[in-house]
Amino acid sequence: MTLAILVAISLMWLSVAILFLGKGEAKGTGAITGFVGLVVVIGAFLQTALFKDPFTGGLLFAHGLLYCTVSYALLTGLEDLRSVGNVSLMVAIISAIYMGLFLTGGSPGPDGKPLTPQSNYLALACAGYTVLTVEVWLNAYGKVSAKTLAWSLISWVPVGLLIPAFMLMSTGKLPF
Repeated sequence: MTLAILVAISLMWLSVAILFLGKGEAKGTGAITGFVGLVVVIGAFLQTALFKDPFTGGLLFAHGLLYCTVSYALLTGLEDLRSVGNVSLMVAIISAIYMGLFLTGGSPGPDGKPLTPQSNYLALACAGYTVLTVEVWLNAYGKVSAKTLAWSLISWVPVGLLIPAFMLMSTGKLPF
């Protein structure tokens, strides 16, 4: 489930990046952002309830709600984006926590096993998510240009979304 969601997120990241480079228009980009946000939030519910994986569900919830917030801003023509930036800042903090948990394997659960497996690659991906969401926050406050954010999104589409999704779907493992 999560792997397909990563592929869906790539649609939104690339669309927003291209919009920030001056191509496309806000309402169409807001629509795909809203669809992806909704899919991610639904996926978070399913991951948590159906697949009994609240750890992954938590990261999906945070990002899905951010995507819905970005969608609202794009669809309504919101001019002051600081509230979107503030949501993004919290998602950056959450992503940084997940990065640390992926690096260490998390704390032991009731059975003594780590709550999440140690994964250097997923820690790298969460580091990228942290940087991107900090950039969204800074962009909302006029401190990072839309062009810089766009190229960051474009560069992280393969690294943070497509490589982990397709490698895990096709080989069952990550690069490192």
